[in-house]
Amino acid sequence: AQAFSSMSAGYARQGLMEEEKKSQLLSPSPWSALPLDLASLVLSLLPMYADRACFAAVCPQWRAAARQLQIPPLPLLALPDGTFYSLMYDKPFRFPGCGFAGYENVCGSWLVFSRDDGCFMVNPFSRATVTLPALSSVRLRPPNASAKSKWAEGGSVESANLYITWMRINKADNLRISKLILCSPNLVAALVGIGPFSQILMCQPGALSWSVRAYDRIEDFQDMSFFQGKLYAIAKDENLLVVNISQDHSTGDPQVCRIGRVIEGDCPPWYYGVFEDNSQASKKLYLVESGGMLLMVRRTIWCQFPEPGTDVEIMGGQNEFEVFEADFEHSRWVKVLTLGDDQVLFLGRRCSRSMSVSQYGLPGDCIFFLDDDEDNCLEYAYDEENSSFGVYSMRFRSIHSGDPNISWKRCAEMYLAAWLFPEDR
Repeated sequence: AQAFSSMSAGYARQGLMEEEKKSQLLSPSPWSALPLDLASLVLSLLPMYADRACFAAVCPQWRAAARQLQIPPLPLLALPDGTFYSLMYDKPFRFPGCGFAGYENVCGSWLVFSRDDGCFMVNPFSRATVTLPALSSVRLRPPNASAKSKWAEGGSVESANLYITWMRINKADNLRISKLILCSPNLVAALVGIGPFSQILMCQPGALSWSVRAYDRIEDFQDMSFFQGKLYAIAKDENLLVVNISQDHSTGDPQVCRIGRVIEGDCPPWYYGVFEDNSQASKKLYLVESGGMLLMVRRTIWCQFPEPGTDVEIMGGQNEFEVFEADFEHSRWVKVLTLGDDQVLFLGRRCSRSMSVSQYGLPGDCIFFLDDDEDNCLEYAYDEENSSFGVYSMRFRSIHSGDPNISWKRCAEMYLAAWLFPEDR
């Protein structure tokens, strides 16, 4: 009887195992078992951040797949009132929670806010935060610098008055950060100044103070870029400058030790004149990395001056774009006629980026640009009340509007529209 009972139990276990195998064969595999190549195909069909977020929220395996595949979604268009747009989808959305309205700058995937005791950066995708020092807390080099001190060996107060230094503007009420770059987890660089004129400041995230070279000339810096481990700045005269960085021996904090010219600009003289038809060119420069190259984008806004004696503003008109590659070997700018069939530049005063877009069905060899002028150094007005983004085709040398359903009122606050890039972590 005992042998019979054991044999029956064995048959029962075998039957259960066979039923379990049949059940596994008949039931579909769990979504978490989606192969990586299929997950890549799904992600390539989801250009919008909101869809990517839903994909990653399905399960830990899909979230890990999204990180591993590193297929960047298209950038968001961020507006200072807390409204965001995904390209290819003209319905605005807001992030749940605080909404992220009122930012004053954008740095990659970070929104930058000011407060009385300093600044802080918030990543709306991960909700991570980084604190930065207040602009009133700046460590001077040399430490004993003052507005009445000698600015260089053999210099004097009289010669220092020939140009403006940090010591002449550091107490101004309208001091602002015009550009911010998170170069690494231990290094933040900022262009800080008044209007178009600024100086380069350094700090570590979470530090109590910035560092600045007190007697360096305040320049009309147009943009900065962290390229292949080095920080570069472009001035209005199209000089490309490399910013050499060292550490303070006493604190270990980063500081600018030297700024050297890498490429001498060859700025056309006609930029500074008014033509017979009362037109004049207003120029903006951008630095952006693309395909292992450092590019300078020269944007020209043709402005129309009013007739003498008329009470009419200077009006901004047609945009033109020229792209140049930094030829470091020969210290020159080389004109670029194409970005590549798969490449697009998302161009903005606060943040620019190059991306591959063919997988999303967008035309390549284009520049997506914003009318993101600074209100306190705006040189012209616009005919239209609304603003949006435009698209410049390098191939056809033509401009068309991006999406007529994505627009916002022109006003001082909304000039801070910017591209926000979700792939940064």
